[in-house]
Amino acid sequence: MAAMATALTSLSSSPKPSFLDHKSSFNGTPIPSRFTPIKSTSQNSTISMSLTPPYDLQSFKFQPIKESYVSREMTRRYMMDMITYADTDVIIVGAGSAGLSCAYEISKNPNIRVAIIEQSVSPGGGAWLGGQLFSAMVVRKPAHRFLDELGIQYDVQEDYVVIKHAALFTSTIMSKLLARPNVKLFNAVAAEDLIVKGNRVAGVVTNWALVSMNHDTQSCMDPNVMESKIVVSSCGHDGPFGATGVKRLKSIGMIDNVPGMKALDMNTAEDAIVRLTREIVPGMIVTGMEVAEIDGAPRMGPTFGAMMISGQKAAHLALKALGQPNSIDGTLSEAERVESQPEFVLAASETEETVDA
Repeated sequence: MAAMATALTSLSSSPKPSFLDHKSSFNGTPIPSRFTPIKSTSQNSTISMSLTPPYDLQSFKFQPIKESYVSREMTRRYMMDMITYADTDVIIVGAGSAGLSCAYEISKNPNIRVAIIEQSVSPGGGAWLGGQLFSAMVVRKPAHRFLDELGIQYDVQEDYVVIKHAALFTSTIMSKLLARPNVKLFNAVAAEDLIVKGNRVAGVVTNWALVSMNHDTQSCMDPNVMESKIVVSSCGHDGPFGATGVKRLKSIGMIDNVPGMKALDMNTAEDAIVRLTREIVPGMIVTGMEVAEIDGAPRMGPTFGAMMISGQKAAHLALKALGQPNSIDGTLSEAERVESQPEFVLAASETEETVDA
């Protein structure tokens, strides 16, 4: 018993890991963090659970519940999310690799609320697989530093790295992102239109994705709305729901042309995607392959580094537009010295060492 008490004391007194205790891949500066994940149980109950013997699969029985409790829990929480994010800081439309990277980067600032709108039930876009339904994901250096921050293993080649399965990237960034208290993913929700006020994008018009796909088969099914200070459009290249942000800007006369992406050229394409990521009209930033659609840049095919870095750049453009510390206008280094926001750092790399998958 004395040994157990000593062990419990040691556990309870050990320092808690910080949520963002790492270096920046942009500037290499380590910043201590106070931003820790929210847990639904206390530390004591967590320790108690670890001492509980495993359950017996031969005689397993669940605790009783009323079916109405399940319905109420889901409904109450979702409706509260809809109320909370009806007017928010940043809305990201499209939860592919660029959109997820953008949301991950912005959400490091705990004061910024981020809503992600994704028309599919399963977020991730095309990042669940590599090219031609193959598994591996190729990321050209130096974007591998973003993978270092996420703790994703990869096989090292001279100028690029390879993740053994693309889903490893997507599931990892999603699990880290969605654990943050200032982020809400609304999947199976489509952005049907934009809110525009005084020639500035001010939010999105939303509907259930299945409703959006069936407007021609039913009578009028009106949408809902979400206001925001900044909209980030990461809808990908042309397709059923692709490039919808820039297409809508063209149809309402806010931009002149959407020429579509050119033929594949990886070396030109990835640099162009990052370079051309920008606030295309007041209140709306375009990132990822949607950039290629509006600028006629080459497609890049099955290499994903530009998606990650374009998403990061879009995040810092959004932070700049919100008047927050960012890497675009040089305010980040100053912010790193401010105690009120020590948890805000950029994408990080603890070390340049690499790990074989």
